Amino acid sequence: MEAKVALAFSLPIGLAIAAFASAFALGRAVASAMDAIARQPEAAPKIQVAMIIGCAFIEALTIYAFVIAFLSMGKID
Repeated sequence: MEAKVALAFSLPIGLAIAAFASAFALGRAVASAMDAIARQPEAAPKIQVAMIIGCAFIEALTIYAFVIAFLSMGKID
């Protein structure tokens, strides 16, 4: 019973941490890419490709956290 209560409290907290970390990382990645493009406009296509790939990996990690949380919700009942 105690494990179910701990799981019920930790899942929303874990999802909140994952969402906050993802938003923070995406913000930093895009800001850094825009700064780099402002400094070297001729390298914009390469920087944009690297930024998009990095953002996709960040989003994938967040989606994995959500999937694990939703799968763990089934263990509460």
